[in-house]
Amino acid sequence: MSDLHDTAIISPSAKLGANVSVGPFVIIGDAEIGDGCVIHSHCVIGDGVALGQKVEVFPGALIGREPKGAGATARQPSFERKIEIGDSCSIGPHSVIYYDVKIGDSTLIGDGASIREQCSVGSRCIISRYVTINYNTTVGDDAKVMDLTHLTGNMEVGSGAFVSTLVGSTNDNVISLGYGDHIVGPKIEPNATVGAGSILLPGVRIGTGALVAAGSTVTKDVDPDTTVFGTPARARQRSKDESK
Repeated sequence: MSDLHDTAIISPSAKLGANVSVGPFVIIGDAEIGDGCVIHSHCVIGDGVALGQKVEVFPGALIGREPKGAGATARQPSFERKIEIGDSCSIGPHSVIYYDVKIGDSTLIGDGASIREQCSVGSRCIISRYVTINYNTTVGDDAKVMDLTHLTGNMEVGSGAFVSTLVGSTNDNVISLGYGDHIVGPKIEPNATVGAGSILLPGVRIGTGALVAAGSTVTKDVDPDTTVFGTPARARQRSKDESK
């Protein structure tokens, strides 16, 4: 049996599954809420949102943020008014998920995280507290992105990759040209690791299984199974113990 608080505002066209809990002052638009979902107080779930089964949305989360351009922005947002969130996900307090986002099963979105339009996050991922993911970025299955990291627009993070805390990434070396095809973010290939506080410059590739040491600035591609460190980051030979 569902438990819907008296102060919740739920669209007549919303589709709620069985055993759904909706807390105080929640707003739900023309959305689909799967069986066993728990929506805590003061959440907003917009039109076109589809939550799978047993999704928990913590207080103050906004799912269905419409991207809006302004005179100062060179890029005009493009998006579809839909969001898909898979089964058994956890959406943290005050997180913001824009339209045109897909999230797989059993993924955790941390407190205050922000995911922009045209993004895809795989299954069994961790997007930690206050991570920001810019537009048109893909995060593969089983990837982990730690607190306060920024994934820039047009970026890829491969399956099983680990991106530590306070990592910065960029996608534009020629800011004066405005938005165009030259806007390309880094590509972190599967099972690569990026250490805390590292900076990834536009278009660099971090190869499969590579390791970027903490505090590095990556200006060039990193070969697979290679360790780099420093500013600018340079390769060093892995020891036998590291290669095991």
